[in-house]
Parts: sequence; structure tokens; C-alpha cells
Amino acid sequence: MSANLIPILWHATLQTLYMVAMSTLIGTLIGGPLGIFLATSRRGELLSAPVLNTTLGLIVNAARSTPFIILVVAIIPFTRMIAGTSIGTTAAIVPLTIASAPFIARLIETAIREVDAGLIEAARAMGATPGQIVRKVLIPEAMPGIILGLTLAVVSLIGYSAMVGAVGGEGLGDLGIRYGYQRFMPEVMLAVVVILIVLVQLVQSAGEWIATRFDKRAPRNRGR
Repeated sequence: MSANLIPILWHATLQTLYMVAMSTLIGTLIGGPLGIFLATSRRGELLSAPVLNTTLGLIVNAARSTPFIILVVAIIPFTRMIAGTSIGTTAAIVPLTIASAPFIARLIETAIREVDAGLIEAARAMGATPGQIVRKVLIPEAMPGIILGLTLAVVSLIGYSAMVGAVGGEGLGDLGIRYGYQRFMPEVMLAVVVILIVLVQLVQSAGEWIATRFDKRAPRNRGR
């Protein structure tokens, strides 16, 4: 592989990291509160609102069931309205965020529902308000699961960011298509695949390590 391609690979990697980081951040800001609400708003739960829960659940399921590449094309007018263009890394953040937010919401909902119901009842018995239970019981107890869920979301977004390169999203996916496929340079395609694998491994390892820091059940190494 030519040395001239190394700066191009580096720039494409930075573009991918930018897309993934921004879509994860915005997706979490949207999906986080949504997931908490979905986990606590069924009939008889802390924030009981069954009708709204069902409505939001249907919207989340509809968004999750749409294939990503179809979603990217379908919302091009919306992307152009938000980002001013439908191509480039900034534009790619829009469909990536729309794809990640409902996914993150369901992951956080699942993590919160795994919290022992006895803890919630104990907090209620002590007079805690629903908001206090969410902030001081549910979120801290569910944090390891939330971290692992966000790790899974980031890994998925890395794959999506490569996919969005097929429709002008730039990044490693775009590089692999333009150089590896269209210009018949398999060494570039191989380099892109290796970089993506390394990114996924780093994210997965970091997520698991962070989750163990929050997991109260995880064994700790104690010095003598």
C-alpha cells in the first residue's frame, strides 16, 4: 500500500470517530430519558402512563425495524433540512442518530427493568419520590447494564458509519468503496476492515472495563 494512502486512512478514521461520537452523544441524550420513561411508565409503575408508554413503544419499534440503508435514503430531505446538505460526515450524523436513539432507549429500558423490584419497594417505603427512585436507585443499580448497552450501541454505530459511506457519508466506509472497490485496491479494503475491527475491539474492551467499575457485585482485588 502506498505511503500516500496513510494520511487518507487516518483522515477517514477521524471522520468515522467523529460520526460515531456525535451520534452516540445525541442518541444517548434522546434515547436515555426515553428508555427511562419506557421502563417506568407501564400501568402501576413509578411514572404510570400506559397510553403514552404504548404510543412511544410503537414509535421506537417502528424506527428500530427500518433497515438502516433504507432509513438513510428515506430521510434525505430531513437530513438536508437539519444539516444543510445530505452528504458528508455532519449530514451522516442525522440518520445515525435517528437509528441509534430508539436502539439506546430499548437497551436502557432493558437494563433498568433488570433492577431488583425489592429495591424500588424499599425506597418507596422510605418515602422516596418517583424522581428520587429513578435518580438514586434505578440508574445507579442499572449502570453496569447501561454501560454495556451503550457499548453495544457504539459497536453497532461503527458498522452503520461504514454503511453510510455508501451514500456519501465519508469515513472508512466511503474510503473502502472508492479505493478498495471502485479502484480495485484490495489492500485499502483490507486496511479499512482491520481498522474497523480494532475500533470495535477497543470499544468493547473499554466498555466492559468501565462496566466492572460500576458493578457492585464484581469482585475487587484487595491489597493485603
